[in-house]
Amino acid sequence: MISANLLAVFYLISGVLFILALRGLSSPETSRQGNLYGIIGMGIAIGVTILSVGNFSTGFFLLLLFLLIGGSIGAFIAFKIPMTAMPELVAGFHSLVGLAAVFVAISAFLNPEVFNLGSQGNINIASLIEMSLGSAIGAITFTGSIIAFLKLRGIMSGSPITFFGQHYLNLFLGLALIGLIFYLCKTQHGNLFWTLIVISFVIGILLIIPIGGADMPVVISMLNSYSGWAAAGIGFTLENTALIITGALVGSSGAILSYIMCKGMNRSFFNVILGGWGATEDASKKGSKEQKPVKGGNADDAAFLMKNASSVIIVPGYGMAVAQAQHALKEMVDALKKNGVKVSYAIHPVAGRMPGHMNVLLAEANVPYDEVFELEEINNDFANCDVAYVIGANDVTNPVAKSDPQSPIYGMPILDVEKSKSVLFVKRSLSPGYAGIDNDLFYRDNTLMLFADAKKMTEDIIKSLN
Repeated sequence: MISANLLAVFYLISGVLFILALRGLSSPETSRQGNLYGIIGMGIAIGVTILSVGNFSTGFFLLLLFLLIGGSIGAFIAFKIPMTAMPELVAGFHSLVGLAAVFVAISAFLNPEVFNLGSQGNINIASLIEMSLGSAIGAITFTGSIIAFLKLRGIMSGSPITFFGQHYLNLFLGLALIGLIFYLCKTQHGNLFWTLIVISFVIGILLIIPIGGADMPVVISMLNSYSGWAAAGIGFTLENTALIITGALVGSSGAILSYIMCKGMNRSFFNVILGGWGATEDASKKGSKEQKPVKGGNADDAAFLMKNASSVIIVPGYGMAVAQAQHALKEMVDALKKNGVKVSYAIHPVAGRMPGHMNVLLAEANVPYDEVFELEEINNDFANCDVAYVIGANDVTNPVAKSDPQSPIYGMPILDVEKSKSVLFVKRSLSPGYAGIDNDLFYRDNTLMLFADAKKMTEDIIKSLN
């Protein structure tokens, strides 16, 4: 059995590696290295935790068995899941983290002696507060992540789901949670603990259902933060340094990312995390307005415009992810470069359905990092651009975000593709984006709609270029 001091040292090493992992993941150039640091850190944390169990007892082999089962399921899902379903996968994994926190809290409450927390009915107050907070946040994370998964998967409507008095109900349940924790610490009655968990499950549902599709990337990072705080709370209960460090890192980084994304989308951080934004607007009704005439084109038209352009800006979106068109896009860009055309990529902070979705897809196609620019870096270049090639990005290019105060996405910074001399918009149809609203860019005089599968259209353009 590994000593307590040596265990603390290894946990500290794994914590440092997790910090280095977060730093590496902050940039596409160092993301692979960051992933490697995270893998090594987690390997150390799991390894020393197993060694701390003690002799080769039944508990030790059960631990290895469950680790093998869980690891095999995770590896199978990771290998099989397509990149388009990555947001749903992340939401699903967050739900499991939350549920794990709930189970550990239940185990600690029912068997406090095993965890050195006292005895039944006489649990240390500090430990009781920690497990109460851990189980509450974990339960909220679990049901909230399930709702996010259903919305992202299309099983549940992406439009905000609201009802009269929703915010007051949330406030009442939140205050009820605080009251339950107080009385639980005072009486240590089991029914209060189970009621706390049930109410937390309900709050998780109520917090996420009123959040519309346009804010779903923020929800993903927010739930990531919740899962981290749940893990940290349980880490204090178990007196596990690795859980505390990891949970705090995940919780704080997720919260910071959520704040940055809200700021970038001109959203109120507190409104979004409390399920407030979107509650007064039915986005689905906004997409039902009468359609205007559009100009349609084909691959030959697109190839002609881009081949005779001096500069082209590619704007990838979720449509590119669905069609798995990133490799064809890279081939098209290489063909344009051979003709002396300057090409760059413009990435909106919330393009796709999770932070960094487009960056990962472009990196998969070996797109050079120095050709990929964020919104703030490239938005001014659209005014001097000959052609903007929009491949499946809808809401993040919609000009109504700047002109219509009644729009659900009003105030959200968008890519100014409408300022380009010509806009080539690849889309299957004129259907609205995930926010459920019509895109005014479709009907602009300088826009040519290319109605087709993103990969098929891009491949046809390559043939015309060659």
